[in-house]
This record gives sequence, structure tokens and C-alpha cells, in this order.
Amino acid sequence: MSEPYVSDETLAALREIPTQTAIDAMYKMGWPMGFVEGAEPLSLGQKMAGRAITLRFVPTRPDLQADKPKDELSPEYVAIEMCGPGEVLVIDAMRWRYSSVGGDIKFFRLKQLAAAGIVTDGGVRDSVSLKEYGFPVYAASKTAKQGGAEFLPWQVNGAIQCGGALVRPGDAVIGDDDGVVVIPARIADEVAARAREHMDVEDFVKARLDSERCSPGRYYPFNERAWDLYESETGRKRLP
Repeated sequence: MSEPYVSDETLAALREIPTQTAIDAMYKMGWPMGFVEGAEPLSLGQKMAGRAITLRFVPTRPDLQADKPKDELSPEYVAIEMCGPGEVLVIDAMRWRYSSVGGDIKFFRLKQLAAAGIVTDGGVRDSVSLKEYGFPVYAASKTAKQGGAEFLPWQVNGAIQCGGALVRPGDAVIGDDDGVVVIPARIADEVAARAREHMDVEDFVKARLDSERCSPGRYYPFNERAWDLYESETGRKRLP
């Protein structure tokens, strides 16, 4: 069964949602939290949202090096060419955090394509240049090591893991200063709606706490008292 397409409108809504709020929404819906462990922002203050283009690295071996397509047909270049303003390149580096998945020359093309970002549980080289490109980069480390001596790009747009999270092509991938979260495509619209509601209720509860000067435990985690007050005072009904 094909996955639903995450629209640009949904991506715009998700871009305004903090990663921790998206996790809260998915947790309450019974889905895994989708947090990409080890993927740290190269630059602070950026927001990211896009559909996943996936790339899987595997350990190198002489026969693999011989079999891997060359030049523009190499898997990383195929994956990069699939990216644009609505896509995030997500790279499974097997959590080899100091092995480089790429740097200045390879990722310059993503700048030209105005890609939405890069996420990897491996390392990136040429961090100064990557920061100047302006798009969000999340990686497990900055590194000077060459990656080709240790692993090679092998598969494009298959289901992968990245930092322990399952990523399928087309999943929504969001990022902020707190990290990266993968949202399955089939629940992206609902996550956006529930996360927006969660943010509204959080603001309401914080205002109550500020006026009452009481323990957060009176309302948080959101209990029936909090929801009843929210509904009665705002006129909004909680999502079913």
C-alpha cells in the first residue's frame, strides 16, 4: 500500500510545531515517538520540515566498491537530485557518528536545489561551508574523516533507520533546536492538528498557572479539570 502524500500545506503547519509537541501528539496516538537520536543541529535557530528522501549507507568491501554505480549514478547523487524545497535528505549512516556522509562539494548541489535539509546519524565534513549554505543540517558530529574508506552509499528511497527511528520515503521530517522527529506520512495531518491543539491548551494552562500561582500538577499532565476549563472558557471542543 502506498503512503499518503504529505502536502506543502501540512508541511507548513508542521514547521510551526516544536519537535517535542509532535512527539507528545504521536505518543498519545499510540505511535513511536520518532526521535532521531544523535542528530544535532549544525546551526541553531533554524526550523525544518520536509518529505523524506532516504539514503542508506553500508560497510565498504572491495566487491561492493566494484558493484556500486559510478559518477552521477552513484546512489548519493541520485538521492540528492530527488530533493527540492519540500524534501529532506535522510541518511542512514548506521550510527557511525565520526564517519562522513558528505561535505562541501556533494551538498553544494542541495543548496542549488533549495532542499529543505539534511539529517544523518553519521558525521558531516566541511561544517563551515555547510553553515553558509543556509539550509538546516542535522548530524551526529562534525568530522574530518573521509567516509569512503569505511562505508558507501548503497540504496535510495527504501525504508531505513536513522538514529533509531524508522524512516520511510515520503514521511514528514521536522527539526528545530531540540532535534529531529520523523512523522509517518499517513498520520501527518492528524499530528499537525493534535499538536496545534496541544500548543493551545499549553498556553491556556500556563496562563492559569500564572494567575493562580499553583503547582503545575493541578492541570498538568492535562487532566479533565484542565480540559473542562479549556472548553468552557475558550468555547473550543477537544479533538476526539
